[in-house]
Amino acid sequence: MNSVMINDPDAISALLKSSKNIAVVGLSPKQHRASYMVAAYMQAHGYRIIPVNPGYAGDLILGECCYPGLIEASREHAIDIVDCFRNADDIPPIAEQAIAISAPCLWMQSGIVNVAAAAALQSAGVFVVMDRCLKIEHQIRPNLFSDTSNR
Repeated sequence: MNSVMINDPDAISALLKSSKNIAVVGLSPKQHRASYMVAAYMQAHGYRIIPVNPGYAGDLILGECCYPGLIEASREHAIDIVDCFRNADDIPPIAEQAIAISAPCLWMQSGIVNVAAAAALQSAGVFVVMDRCLKIEHQIRPNLFSDTSNR
């Protein structure tokens, strides 16, 4: 996907269809937070959620062990999407980790844009989604998942 444009709708559809594991960076255990709501929705639709938050490392969030970083999470899980709930200024080190673990996609949630990090990711062959909500992108594609049990 390295030659695919950022936020390409067809690439997003293909990504959502082929992905199984989503590392959620900045996932909060607080049910009222957007990170929790998006992750819970995706989990309810058949995706494996891999929580990444150094403040909750070792705790369970959504029934899954939380990791301090992507490197640690990747030692135990294949990661298809790195979903970021962090400020734009916090994205570059997350992007470096995503490149280091060969993550196919780094997804910056609504309101998060970091052009420099996106350029570095694309140069490394990582598909980038910026300023889009993973849950909404999944919800607007109901026909995409009609042939699978949960997705």
